[in-house]
Amino acid sequence: MMRLLVNKVAIVTGSGRGVGRETALLFAENGAKVVITDIDEAPAKEVQDEIVKNGGEAIIVCGDVTLAEFPKRVIEETISQFGKLDILVNNAGFTMDALIHKMTDEQFQKVMNIHLMTPFRMIREAAPYMRECAKEEIEQGTVNHRKIINVSSVAGLKGNIGQANYASAKAGVVGLTKVVAQEWGRFNVNTNAVAFGFIETRMTQTKELSEEIEGEKMGIPEKVRQMFIDKIPQKRPGQAREAAEGILYLASPLSNYVNGQVLQINGGSYT
Repeated sequence: MMRLLVNKVAIVTGSGRGVGRETALLFAENGAKVVITDIDEAPAKEVQDEIVKNGGEAIIVCGDVTLAEFPKRVIEETISQFGKLDILVNNAGFTMDALIHKMTDEQFQKVMNIHLMTPFRMIREAAPYMRECAKEEIEQGTVNHRKIINVSSVAGLKGNIGQANYASAKAGVVGLTKVVAQEWGRFNVNTNAVAFGFIETRMTQTKELSEEIEGEKMGIPEKVRQMFIDKIPQKRPGQAREAAEGILYLASPLSNYVNGQVLQINGGSYT
């Protein structure tokens, strides 16, 4: 099978678990050198070990992606280790759900920070290695496509009860994607988004099976979970690997003339 990302260097934020993990593994299978980022070192190390075991290359940059200094650190370590940056996947995130009249400023801002402010900072920090270096290539008549993939959600396109913070942030991701696509398209940077529907991750587990993030219990009630599944035409949640395959398409040469688009991965519209 043809490998789609040979000699490419990719950063995948939040790649210790879930869709990020599957994206990192899939990228490595397709020949990319991968930069794994996660707030927790243990799951990141598991991903790195699996990539290396299968003959790939990967480094880990652990830390809180919402900190203002993190984007600079992860990109500097990427360039120091691999010398370039071809693909940036802004995937890291979590939810803190509440009905809007019960949602606190802190709940709203934390979710906005990780889902919208962090991608903005990552893209801005990547500019010298995605936008500026393309100028010289263009002068030499060289076309080298670089890819930015931002993870949005159907909640950002259609809204979702109890997710004023998350839906607002994910709608903002779509706007950010379209702006960067227009600003950087002439530098052969393709910027697109994926909007996931109901994907099987720790955020879509029942509350009984889920974990806590910053003191907030993740997951959703079983009745709500089943309601979402019942509305999906394919009658099942998507798997993390299936979500990652959509990201791989947008990261690969197969999408070199796709720019500023939102690819919905949801098993069919269910709203």
